[in-house]
Amino acid sequence: MKKIFISWMLLAGISSWAQEAGKAGELLKNEASTTEMRTSKSPDERNKTFDQPRSGNNTIPQRSGNRIKNPNYQWNRNYGYAEVFLRIPEQGFFTVEVGDQMMANGSGKYRFFDLSSGRMPISIYENGFLIYRTTLMLRNNNRMVLDFFTNEGLYLLDSYPVQNQYGFNDWNDIWNNPYGNHSGDWPLQGNVMDNHSFRQFFDMMMSNESFDDGKIKMINQQMRTSMFTSAQIRDLVKAISFDNKKLVLAKSMYRNCADKDRYFMVYDAFDFESSKRELMDYISNL
Repeated sequence: MKKIFISWMLLAGISSWAQEAGKAGELLKNEASTTEMRTSKSPDERNKTFDQPRSGNNTIPQRSGNRIKNPNYQWNRNYGYAEVFLRIPEQGFFTVEVGDQMMANGSGKYRFFDLSSGRMPISIYENGFLIYRTTLMLRNNNRMVLDFFTNEGLYLLDSYPVQNQYGFNDWNDIWNNPYGNHSGDWPLQGNVMDNHSFRQFFDMMMSNESFDDGKIKMINQQMRTSMFTSAQIRDLVKAISFDNKKLVLAKSMYRNCADKDRYFMVYDAFDFESSKRELMDYISNL
């Protein structure tokens, strides 16, 4: 009996530290039928439909030999502008189709630009077989960020306003922080909480919540809509009483930091050197 209890406690401890799929975001319903999921369609075959004219454009190009006669050129198309970023962290070769755009690779990173606003179908294929389909509601000048797990489904993490400046150097830096992670003296962009709003939030948290769990709950709720600077995160972490909870909070807030190059400021919030080292190791291994 004692061995069973120890084994159960060990498994519980391991599972508590493991990252589980689907713990963040809103699960989107799989609209793919059983028949569709059993039918294989290669990306090449599906790409043939992209040559069809869009709705409202019934001009069919006439070919003469190997050239198109009287082609219907369209410059400066303006169907709206929206973006979809999808991440599939599992190993395998997946094909993702959003509207009339399709991308296939084994890297698990899919970025779609110049999408029309409104209802937009998204389909996910594994080795040519449809495994998931749903409908997204896209908005102009917004980027929708999603995670997909074959055993869990498609999760909408958040939607961010698209700004004039892009950052394509490091995928992970822009995944949940599309435009705010700039180094040096660049201006902070994105939905970063300004100092006045942060002070209001901080004072309200300290006056309304006496215990760590309540403070952390308020912070987690605010993280759904706001980014923070390293200095702000330091103050929030310092407001927590126990180092083990400080460490959990500091790890979770790293993805919401707008100036990750200054995250060393957060180390000052800890009482024990071991907690600082663990946070350093955590960030180094990301």
